Amino acid sequence: MAAPTGKTIGNLSTEKTAFFLCDMQERFRPAIKYFSDIVEVSKRLIETAKILSIPLIVTEQYPKGLGSTISLVDITQAKGPFPKTKFSMVIPEVEKELELLPNVKSIVLFGIETHVCIQQTALDLLAKGYDVHIIADGCSSRSMMDRMFAYERLRQAGAIVTTSESTMFQLVGDKDHPEFKKVQALVKTSAPTSGLTSPTSNM
Repeated sequence: MAAPTGKTIGNLSTEKTAFFLCDMQERFRPAIKYFSDIVEVSKRLIETAKILSIPLIVTEQYPKGLGSTISLVDITQAKGPFPKTKFSMVIPEVEKELELLPNVKSIVLFGIETHVCIQQTALDLLAKGYDVHIIADGCSSRSMMDRMFAYERLRQAGAIVTTSESTMFQLVGDKDHPEFKKVQALVKTSAPTSGLTSPTSNM
């Protein structure tokens, strides 16, 4: 849904949303800033998807060389993981999954790296007409400078940069939602803030 200015309002509903987890592979741990923090955020987003019956699609970048999704993240309910060499998650296998989800209009996107695979996935999805919500506390890069300028570019392109907790509560929408208490339990412990809020930390 677009606002009168032509910008996306960014409303989310469980029936029209899918989650995309991008390339959360163990091999990236040493290079990615605050990797353990985005693992924790990914875990609670994935659990939210499970509770609210939201589709989860997972990719892995060149798993033959870079290994599989980190074992701390439970992707047993996911579609995939789909291997890829393209940086964008929008590969034929993922496009087929989206074709099976014609009601989906919004994609919640998290993983690594923000300025490469996340950015290119978001731009491809925006070009296809999806609303794209980038989870700022669930994405990282090797360089915080690259990460922050990626968000600037993505906002200019029309993506929504938000947080995991904001997204979780937006999807529930109401204290009387039947799954509210389960989602609330996930956010009783705040998401790690680490250095992800600073454009220059640990560059």
